[in-house]
Amino acid sequence: MRIGIIFGGRSGEHEVSVTSAASIFKHIDRTRYEPVPIRIEKDGRWTLADRPPAALSAAEVIQQARASQARPVRAGRETLLAPYPSEDTMITVERRTASSDTPVDADRAVVTGLGLDVVFPVLHGPYGEDGTVQGLLELANVPYVGPGVLASAAGMDKAVMKVLFAGAGLPLVDWRAFVRAEWERDRDRIIAAVATLGLPVFVKPANLGSSVGISKVKTPAELVPAIELALDYDRKVVVEAGVVNAREIECAVLGNDDPDTSLPGEIIPSREFYDYEAKYLDEGSRSVIPAELGAAEVTEVRRLAVAAFRSIDAAGLSRVDFLLSRDTGAIFVNEINTMPGFTSISMYAKMWEASGVGYADLVDRLIQLAQARHSEKQRLRTSAV
Repeated sequence: MRIGIIFGGRSGEHEVSVTSAASIFKHIDRTRYEPVPIRIEKDGRWTLADRPPAALSAAEVIQQARASQARPVRAGRETLLAPYPSEDTMITVERRTASSDTPVDADRAVVTGLGLDVVFPVLHGPYGEDGTVQGLLELANVPYVGPGVLASAAGMDKAVMKVLFAGAGLPLVDWRAFVRAEWERDRDRIIAAVATLGLPVFVKPANLGSSVGISKVKTPAELVPAIELALDYDRKVVVEAGVVNAREIECAVLGNDDPDTSLPGEIIPSREFYDYEAKYLDEGSRSVIPAELGAAEVTEVRRLAVAAFRSIDAAGLSRVDFLLSRDTGAIFVNEINTMPGFTSISMYAKMWEASGVGYADLVDRLIQLAQARHSEKQRLRTSAV
């Protein structure tokens, strides 16, 4: 089977996506699958990469990107996803320019097709994990790994996600959300509303992952700069009440209509909270899998993980994050990640490995789930005539 692995993307999580894809290429069963590397550059251009990404750590990829000030060199042919059902899922374009030896018009191109059996969009953040690429794959009528358009969009937007969680009766910390226009029009009202949450609070861009743009606010003077930082990354901001003395617990979900859950894991960050630097650059952060929880706590975390998964109508995979108060024992659902990281340090694969599902088997099951969900959709009528 030919599996198109899409990675990179137009988001602040580009480098994490590259590293996730490298891990998939390293572990996928080559006796069963032919993986095809499809890279989305930071400017949004798609290329059929000459080679898969190297299996570097996320820290190495991020540091290389920060050190490079030059424009990226695109190694590969330009490629486009056909936005209609076709045997040629991907259309590659080789542009030719005129020369003395080859008098070809500059605007001419050689177009070839490439059929894919399943697409694995290992994209993190906006323009990839948020339903945009999923919508394009729906138009192409090709099976793809992960949740559909609705769940991907809801899982990306932390404010919408929380509304759906609340509707499902899940335990949440108190929170507020607002958009840039509200902030610019009446910031005093926003500050007053946020003040009712107490301190500390976490200020987050609503549509971003990997803890990019997140601040922990411990004093009133820190609030405005934190909001301005979040607004650099998104037009919508979510502010959450902090859980004092909290543990960060995670649980992996795998399946479609009848999902399974992994043993929970715990993140012990090297910093005050698990921000971007602590996740990918500091060496002090560590994970404990399985998390040191009581039997009742494990049961509750797994139950809530499935409930969160179903509340947004997810499919394929997700990772659900929790906050557990050491003082009261209360468990709060923090957020759901519909395309969790697949890097060497990412919790999703590690939790499943601890639960008896190895990396190659995990990728295999995700591909099977994508095919099953696609087959179910093909039973639907597309015409009323």
